Parts: sequence; structure tokens; C-alpha cells
Amino acid sequence: MNHYATQWIDDWCQENGWTDWFIERSRYWGFPPNAVMPLPIPRQALRAIKAQRGMCFEERVWCLSAVGTAIAAGISSYLMSSPMPLVAAFAFCAVVVAHMEDEEPEIQ
Repeated sequence: MNHYATQWIDDWCQENGWTDWFIERSRYWGFPPNAVMPLPIPRQALRAIKAQRGMCFEERVWCLSAVGTAIAAGISSYLMSSPMPLVAAFAFCAVVVAHMEDEEPEIQ
């Protein structure tokens, strides 16, 4: 799951002089000013973008689908007198939450 809209990364790169950015295994890379080798876009910059812009469209869709699934499962579970819809909704929501996590471990 992309946690950042491509326009956000493109805007940051243009503001800071980075060129030819790309994504490799959910990590954003680009060429800093006057560089000949790509470097990862700084984690602090990505966090600042996220704090400023919030959730991207893809994250919003996944969150809304998880909430909708949970509500539908609650109603279905009540009407069918069975916990199975709630179990399925829990599994789906667990997968969505796992995808919302930051994939890359912090490098120190």
C-alpha cells in the first residue's frame, strides 16, 4: 500500500531539488541535488509530508471499507444470530490495519 500520493512526493522533490524519484519495495528513492547516485528520501521528510497531508486516497478507501465491513458484519451477525460474520470482518480489518503500518523498519 502506498502511504503517500505520488503528487506529494513529486512536490517535495521539486521543492528540495531532488530529481528522478522512484519507489523500490515501498521505499522512496531519488537523486539529491548534484548527486550521481540515488538516496532514500529522508524519513523525516516523509513523516513531515504525512503530518501535513494526512491519509492519501488509497488509505481512505481501505479505512472506509474496513469500517463498512465491520458495520455490515455487526448487522449480519445480529440478524443471523451467528458470530461468523464478525470473525470474517475481524480478519479483514486485521489485514487492513497490518497494511496501514509502516513497512520499513527504522534504520539507525
